[in-house]
Amino acid sequence: MAEHQGLSVHADPAAERLWTGATIITFVRTIASFALCLVGVWQEELVWLVVGLGVYWVGDMADGAYARRFDCETRIGGVMDMLCDRLNCAAFYLGFAALQHEMILPVAVYLFEFMVIDFFLSLAFLAWPIRSPNYFYVVDARIYRWNWSKPAKAVNSSLFAVLLLITGWWWLGLIIASALVVLKCVSLKWLLELGLPVPERAPA
Repeated sequence: MAEHQGLSVHADPAAERLWTGATIITFVRTIASFALCLVGVWQEELVWLVVGLGVYWVGDMADGAYARRFDCETRIGGVMDMLCDRLNCAAFYLGFAALQHEMILPVAVYLFEFMVIDFFLSLAFLAWPIRSPNYFYVVDARIYRWNWSKPAKAVNSSLFAVLLLITGWWWLGLIIASALVVLKCVSLKWLLELGLPVPERAPA
């Protein structure tokens, strides 16, 4: 089996479960971030949205680090993490667009990229016996490099938000979001060329 920092990259069916220390962190950060974003919209204060975004980012790093440190990284946890990421992301960006209407178009393009195309790409790891997309390099190094390597994650998840918040330029956000759509569509093309393996049917 392939190894990564001393841990197997392959999933162990016997270890699959919903409740681990990592998934508890995921649920806590999701609820906290979502609540802070709701407060931001209710109070019409951007600062609460930014704090909610920060809680989401820090919590997302913490649950992954915990899972790897204590070897409780599961496919169930990986899927839950993806779903919670998108809930937190939508809460922030929809709230952001509600407060700053000129950001509606770039936010709409970004959410389409992250919640539709990227979600499909991320779920594709389930077609192989690996723990999460973090180990997709054993399937296809090129797709992994452009989507789940550390630099790719930083660009895909934080560059858009940081530049929007710092510059306030909707057109720059639209350019970045559109570039991400192109990148994800190219990655999707590579994935479809690779093909998704179909699990063998169980004996009748």
